[in-house]
Amino acid sequence: MQRSQVLLILMAQCSFVTCQLYEYHFVEGPKNWTDAREYCKEHHTDLATVYNNTEGLYATEHKEEAWIGLHNPLWHWSLPGEEYDADDESQWHPEEPNNLGIENCVTIRTDKQWANIPCDVTRPFICYNAKYPGPSRFQLITTPMNWFKAQKYCREHHTDLISGHSQLKEAQHLTLATSTWIGLNFRETWTWAAGSNSSFRNWELGGPGYGVIPAGQSQKKCATVLKNSGKWASADCASEKPFVCYEDKVILIKQNMSWGEALDYCRDNYYDLVSITSPGEQLYVQEKAQEAGTPYVWLGLRYTCTLGFWFRISDEATETNSCGLAGAMDREGKHQWFRKPYEMKFNFFCKMR
Repeated sequence: MQRSQVLLILMAQCSFVTCQLYEYHFVEGPKNWTDAREYCKEHHTDLATVYNNTEGLYATEHKEEAWIGLHNPLWHWSLPGEEYDADDESQWHPEEPNNLGIENCVTIRTDKQWANIPCDVTRPFICYNAKYPGPSRFQLITTPMNWFKAQKYCREHHTDLISGHSQLKEAQHLTLATSTWIGLNFRETWTWAAGSNSSFRNWELGGPGYGVIPAGQSQKKCATVLKNSGKWASADCASEKPFVCYEDKVILIKQNMSWGEALDYCRDNYYDLVSITSPGEQLYVQEKAQEAGTPYVWLGLRYTCTLGFWFRISDEATETNSCGLAGAMDREGKHQWFRKPYEMKFNFFCKMR
């Protein structure tokens, strides 16, 4: 029986009940990094993503280091959150990857096998668009570009370069006249397993984040948090350790409602509209905003003419005011907050208990 201890991140000026957007769970039973992640996905949300330096991440009496969700898989899919698996997803040609020179980007050949070539070579490419149904989600762009320009084009006009074995399987109907870019490339980059863009790092002195990896650590591609210092280290992903999962408490509702309707919906079905109280929470929520189907997403923020200031909602009743303005986050760009009439209809964020 594995014992799990809930580790709560309590944000400044907030209580757990009213402001908690995610929580950490320390799991004592040791597993390798991959199995730890599977456990977290089955019982919680994923291995822990860290957004700021909080003591709540690893508050336990045990002195072992524990896995978090940061790793360096080397081969990366362009689409955030899509995980590369060399055993299950690889469709390499038998002679690939051959690494003849600097060949860090991947094409799919006319026989539908993969090959790595230099990223500055120009090729046609396949874009993926999450808003389109069925086979039309995959668009073959015949204008040759290098890999990075192809990625930029797909992200500006669609969603991203085609990514992942399942997407490539769905796009089998496309006829390729020559080798074509897909969204796979090689890079030494530490990324979060859950696909987060969080740039927060807390490496111990001399660790991977300091540019020089100590002798013997070049193959250590998964991150741990240390008990004594709270700093991070790298370790062999196959070794077994305790681990930290996180629980997502925010859900994006892809229904168009006014601010008042969104508030009622969240309180009837979850807990409340989401209120953002820290930079870490802002980053956490804005990543989800990119999936919205409306240009803005309602937050738990509105203006009161009576008192003359903006306030965040709580579990107390709120009265409609004559000014009729509420806060919404921009889905794109810098994800700033904007004043919008509360009768406008947008997607919205609910907070779960």
